[in-house]
Order: sequence, then structure tokens, then C-alpha cells
Amino acid sequence: MVERYKGWDSFNCFFSAEYTQFFLKKCYKLLNVEDVEKRCYQNCYPFIYFLEQGKLYYQQGLNSPLSLQPLLIFYGFVHLIKACLLTIDPAYPNSTSVLAHGASTRKRKKQQYRFFQDEVKIQKNGLFTYMAEKMFCIKSLDGEKVKMENLLKQIPELTDLFHIMDGQDFFLPVVLHDTIVSIPVQILDTYFMNANRFKQYIEKKNHTPIKNMEQTKHFIKMEFLESLHFREPFKYNITNRNYYISITKEEQFHFPEILSHYLVLYNLSMISRYEIEWWSELLKTTPNQDYPFIENFLSISIQKGPYLIYKFLEKHM
Repeated sequence: MVERYKGWDSFNCFFSAEYTQFFLKKCYKLLNVEDVEKRCYQNCYPFIYFLEQGKLYYQQGLNSPLSLQPLLIFYGFVHLIKACLLTIDPAYPNSTSVLAHGASTRKRKKQQYRFFQDEVKIQKNGLFTYMAEKMFCIKSLDGEKVKMENLLKQIPELTDLFHIMDGQDFFLPVVLHDTIVSIPVQILDTYFMNANRFKQYIEKKNHTPIKNMEQTKHFIKMEFLESLHFREPFKYNITNRNYYISITKEEQFHFPEILSHYLVLYNLSMISRYEIEWWSELLKTTPNQDYPFIENFLSISIQKGPYLIYKFLEKHM
């Protein structure tokens, strides 16, 4: 599969009302939406405006100091996500309950606060819960607490920094060609599974049946019925353009990346607004490993956020 993503230029087609109506019509026909023409007309410009506003936030974030980036990148990401939601829910937003963030943080940080150990709590209503269900068919997250360290370990572009700082590796490289993937056989030991159980696990995560599977001394080779690009549990590293799989099978390590980026950005945006003393001291004194991971994450997210959104939209292009 040819990689078509060319940065923000890839979104240019959507800044044509004619094309956007055509695009939304394809989306809504798959959903069996009534009054397709009317819905496409109604949602065409909101869709374009969400993308335009998101792009502006990201451009400002790119040209802003690190202290302001979390807020700008987060709201840029939020606007891009809202555009995605319009492709799968023509009535969005159909209530005020979906307009909240969908997550919460500790109101006051404890002494010796560390970002790595901080948690966000997922709320019953709000954008996060809504997009998890609508975009990724993930339900029953209400009340779950997710640690920042676990979310950062899901970002494949951070794997080199984790290796340097902690000597830890959280991903195994996989070779992926459209419908075929080769996974190092050692994944069976890290997941405590035999080959057949691992096959069932991958099918459940991927939502795609496996056509054939064979195991060699070094690899498990799987052939699927549909393309594997941008499908869980395989993560794409935009820095080296390789695919990976997490060596940890816990659910929090297999969040779709859009959800992981959203929660980290949300927490950083809240900290940069309401915990200004801690945030300023972190940026000025860089006392621990929080700083390099936050700085690296933001530099990655400002590039990868739009990429993740484009790959979601690309499925209907």
C-alpha cells in the first residue's frame, strides 16, 4: 500500500465543498443514513471548519514556545477529532453531554508530583468516551484510571528514549505488507500464549479474520482477509516508517493511538493552564525524566496527530 500522506497538504482536498459533500455522501451511504443529500449539505461546512480550525491551532503550536504547545496542540486535535465524528455520526453533536472533555485530572497535585505517575480518570460522558465508542467500538471505560507512563509507553516514536533513559523496550518490530504480517516468535513468551491462543487474540484486537497462519523458528506469519495498515494492535512509527507490536498485552497498552494522544495532551493542557508553578519549574529546571519525555512527546504529537486523523479519514476516500 502506497503511503499517500504528505502532511497538511493531504487535507487540501477537503477544503473543496464539492469534494467534501462527495466524501460525506460515501460515508453516510455506508451508514444507511436517511436524507443523505440533506445531511451532506448540512455537515459540509462544519466539517471543513473543524479541519481549518484544527490546522490553525497546530500551526500556532509549531511556532509557539513549549510552554504554550500543550493547549494549542490539544485543541487542534479536538477539532480534527470532531471532523472525524461527523463522518460516522451525521447528527453530531446531538447533545451537550458529548461536548465535555470526557476525562478529569486531580485538582491539586501532590508534593513531589511526577507526571509519569499522574492519572486521568475517564468520565461517563464527553468527547473521549464518545469517540472511543463511535470511532473504535470501545465501551465501558467509565471510571477507569489511566496512568501517563502507560500511555507514553504506547507511543512507538518514544521507544528509543525509553531505551536510553531506562534501558527498556516496549515494542517488537513486525514486517507488514498489506494483508500479511510477520511477528517475532518471542511474542508468545511475552504474552504467555501458544500460537493458537495468540491467533485468537490478534483476530479479536484487529477485528479481521486470519486467513492463514504459519509458525517458523523465528516468526509467526499471518495472512488476513483485509489490509492491516493502521489496525490495532500494530503501531506505525512515523519517524522510521516501521510497524511494531507492544510486548505487553494489558488493555491499556493497546489503546488506539488517537485515544492515547488525546489523554496525554488533555492532561498536559490542564497542567499548563492550572498548575503553572509546577509547569514553569519543569521547563526551567528540567529536574527529572518528565521533561525529556514531555518535550519529545509534544514534538511527536504535533506531527502524528494530523497523520492519525488523516489515516482515519482515508478509509473512506
